[in-house]
Amino acid sequence: MSQFNIEEDIEEIAGGEFERTPVPTSKLKGWKSFIGMYAGEHAAGTEFMIGPLFLTAGVSAFDLIIGLLLGNLLAVLSWRFLTAEIAVKNRLTLYYQLEKICGKKLVTGYNLANGVLFCFLAGAMITVSATAVGIPFDMPMPKLTDTMPNGMTWVIIVILIGAVISIIAARGYDTVTKAANWMSPVIVLAFIAAGIVALGQLNVNSFSDFWNIWGEGGEPFPGQIKFTFWHVVIWSWFANAAMHVGMSDLSVFRFAKKSNAGWTTAAGMYVGHYMAWIAAALLYAVYLKSPEAQAFLSNGDAPPVAPGPLANNAIGIFGIIAVVLAGWTTANPTIYRAGLAFQAILPKLSTVKVTILAGTVATIAGLFPAFAMKLLGFVALYGFILAPFGAIIVFEHFFHKKAGIVKNYAEVANLSFNKSVFWSWAISFGLFYFISVQFDVFLSFVTLPAWVLCGILFLVFSKKFQK
Repeated sequence: MSQFNIEEDIEEIAGGEFERTPVPTSKLKGWKSFIGMYAGEHAAGTEFMIGPLFLTAGVSAFDLIIGLLLGNLLAVLSWRFLTAEIAVKNRLTLYYQLEKICGKKLVTGYNLANGVLFCFLAGAMITVSATAVGIPFDMPMPKLTDTMPNGMTWVIIVILIGAVISIIAARGYDTVTKAANWMSPVIVLAFIAAGIVALGQLNVNSFSDFWNIWGEGGEPFPGQIKFTFWHVVIWSWFANAAMHVGMSDLSVFRFAKKSNAGWTTAAGMYVGHYMAWIAAALLYAVYLKSPEAQAFLSNGDAPPVAPGPLANNAIGIFGIIAVVLAGWTTANPTIYRAGLAFQAILPKLSTVKVTILAGTVATIAGLFPAFAMKLLGFVALYGFILAPFGAIIVFEHFFHKKAGIVKNYAEVANLSFNKSVFWSWAISFGLFYFISVQFDVFLSFVTLPAWVLCGILFLVFSKKFQK
């Protein structure tokens, strides 16, 4: 049998996405596939929310501009030297890689948590798109403190958007990347245009005028916490903790020809998590000067953060289109990843069916604005829960020989539940979550210590239990 036929059979067995086999050589992709996907995914719906939310947290100019510069660099380095490095060596999805280490029973719980959290994130992006689609229908926009749907118009729009996004994601990795490549230039152009228009509306004529928009920072809005320089650095580093140090993007970079593809994440970080966050913050800065926003503030309430109206105020119909597309380009790959997580639990279901299931959960989550309005806190919690599992993979990959432990121990020993993994995660999660709650420490600050402790404990426990 020829190599081509073997690979065709592998693809047929794996449902076309190689969920339980290494990606064959003929299916590897160059850096252009990844630069489009990362630029599209990270110059997208979350940016329209996160930029304004920084202002609600009272950041200063220095904290925002320099803090984001450093934090995003740390994120790129994490993707390049950890995620991409391991992905091209093994070419397996995160879920199958974890199964080999943890055992099927233990990884089922992880996959369920991962899939559900991905769905909630995708749901927040459906919420973002809905704020744009609802403009022509005079739909009331959700407030910063809203948790429940605010009307039937909102419900119908969210369900329609969720259906379209789910269908695109269900068509697989190729369709997801093609959609991102087509949409991302439009979205990036919209962010640039919106930022320039907002600068004009704010009467910015020099760099000092631009700097003074945030100045020395201020008090956070009601219900928000105060962000300092280190809040910005650490939060922006770990905003995607589940994807890089948490190893979720093994599922993406397993298609890469070389680990250098990890550098393409810089397109997402500096176009999306830098330029786009600042541009979105500028849109909100314009809105805060409006009589409507001032009325909220005078009453002691937080002005709403609704990306659709903010973009529409700057660049009109183009802004509305950009917000809709931005929600799609984040939700698409997120639902795709969630589908892979659910498929690890329900292997008999096809990729299409599990992705539609993930899309349905995401759409239901999108009905509740709280996931979008509390995005800073949700993203911190999401990364804190999932990142330590990535430490298991990283520490085993780089240190298993030095530690004298067996790699992929659950597979080798035919274990369904590797207690070394469970106790490593449980102790590191429990200890640092307690510290966060008891001493009121921002959750992103304890993500790295929890990650490191989990990896070290895994090596120690594995050495003990494998004997």
